Amino acid sequence: MPATSSAPPEVVHNAAARRFEATLAGELARADYRLDGSVMRIVHTEVPPAHEGKGVAGALVRTALAHARAQGLRVLPMCSYVRSYMRRHPETHDLLPAGTTL
Repeated sequence: MPATSSAPPEVVHNAAARRFEATLAGELARADYRLDGSVMRIVHTEVPPAHEGKGVAGALVRTALAHARAQGLRVLPMCSYVRSYMRRHPETHDLLPAGTTL
């Protein structure tokens, strides 16, 4: 059954798989990361084509950045979407490792 709500998807942290994920009509959207000491490198964001343009990637990234902030981690955006998201949201710039530019 197609979603009729514009509510943001429920995003969960799958620590074992090192990703933040949301299941949308049986399809997986995800933001993958790698930890390097106290730096979270977000390396890939993927949303199934049927769910693109609905704010899913933004919800994944917001959740990942909130997690990083809560854990005292820095964030290195290796994924072009995450770099673009952080450029548009200056309130996230404090999460960047020293000397990192977007």
